Amino acid sequence: MSTYTNAKELSKLTLGKVTDYCSQYSPALLQAVPRSLNRDNLGLATENIPFNGEDVWYGYELSWLNDKGKPVVAVAEFTFPCTSPNIVESKSFKLYLNSFNQTKFSSWQSVESALIKDLSATAGANAKVKLFSVNNCPALQIPVENAVCIDDLDIEINQYQLAPELLENALKENAEEEVTEYLVCHLLKSNCLITNQPDWASIYITYSGKQICHAALLKYLISFRQHNEFHEQCVERIFCDIQHYCQVESLTVFARYTRRGGLDINPFRSTEQKNAPSLRTLRQ
Repeated sequence: MSTYTNAKELSKLTLGKVTDYCSQYSPALLQAVPRSLNRDNLGLATENIPFNGEDVWYGYELSWLNDKGKPVVAVAEFTFPCTSPNIVESKSFKLYLNSFNQTKFSSWQSVESALIKDLSATAGANAKVKLFSVNNCPALQIPVENAVCIDDLDIEINQYQLAPELLENALKENAEEEVTEYLVCHLLKSNCLITNQPDWASIYITYSGKQICHAALLKYLISFRQHNEFHEQCVERIFCDIQHYCQVESLTVFARYTRRGGLDINPFRSTEQKNAPSLRTLRQ
């Protein structure tokens, strides 16, 4: 469990509690979680975080009524800067999107404007929102995979609780040459901080520096299997641990989580880039 599981900021959330579903537009349903909860634990100062990045969410169950009462459906892309003081708690996000279902809006633009206003207020920073027709959503295209998958390594695993020390000797012995690698692991699983429900993800890691032992990296990623944290917090922890133990010169960590309740969350952290690529896996 995380060291901040019992933080007072978490006790007010609807997550893990029985709730009513509202079908009339209600921004008050949105709830925020301070990013400082896990960043303080990682020793990250707000004014000096060691990465750029953003959290990209996709909503697959957004619907509202037009002026004539006819339902409209859309796929939504939500983007939050990693510098925002808060993340949007996912259950409250789902309840909020559900509140659009029986509400009339005059146009797609009016829906987009409402989403931007409400989500920006909750995150404490400017959120970006794009709405797509279900027949024309570039973000849902599956690109050709060119990352090296480390899942098939024939290794023995006996650690399923978070163990950053597995990276202590992760640099390949006698590794002198600088390399650039693009790796993927589809075996990442963590658990929700509040409900203990499993969260599944494919994680993409790009780095430059001395070569990292793939077996050690895989063991480390699998050690999240019984770990409890939110998606964004897991990715920042992975970024910081690799940066600390592996002496990388550049690093990008991008996790594509499978959807739950019509939302998937995709945290992106990088020393090189600010924006996440459009990249979708078959599991999404």
